[in-house]
Amino acid sequence: MLQIIAIAAGAAIAGVLGIAATRPNTFRVQRAAAINAPPDAIYPLIADFRAWNGWSPWEKLEPGMDKTFSGADSGTGAVYAWEGKKVGSGRMEITDTAAPSRITIKLDFFKPWEAHNTTTFTLEPRGGATQVTWTMEGPAPFISKLMGVVMNMDRLIGRDFESGLASLKQLAEGQAAAR
Repeated sequence: MLQIIAIAAGAAIAGVLGIAATRPNTFRVQRAAAINAPPDAIYPLIADFRAWNGWSPWEKLEPGMDKTFSGADSGTGAVYAWEGKKVGSGRMEITDTAAPSRITIKLDFFKPWEAHNTTTFTLEPRGGATQVTWTMEGPAPFISKLMGVVMNMDRLIGRDFESGLASLKQLAEGQAAAR
């Protein structure tokens, strides 16, 4: 009986590893929201890492995390590093911008696991609103593929993006109404 259980467990593990091996070598998570404010009112809230305190879902998760800002105040060359118990540690650097329509960020996570991704925000005028699209993409090493077998990473990260976009919408629309 013990031998049957061992064989079944081995087959299950081999099956999970096999499924993980077939997953793509890259990942992409993307969410979008319509914000009733012009791109030039939204852009500074993204291009200045100090403004992320007003809308980032991770700032709300751990408001007391250690943060450092360096480089440019905003836009290309701005750097934001963080370390916390809940949010781990990492660093973001704005590598390219096209104000007020695009911001590209090099995103490096160090803890709880290492990852190097690219995040892009695009802002497209649509009538009286702005379509803000938040995308993160990067390599999917085997451990990520393995985690993806048991949890939906798009849904997990996507929820954070949705929460952040909802907060960004509230902040930008509030500021636009106050003008």
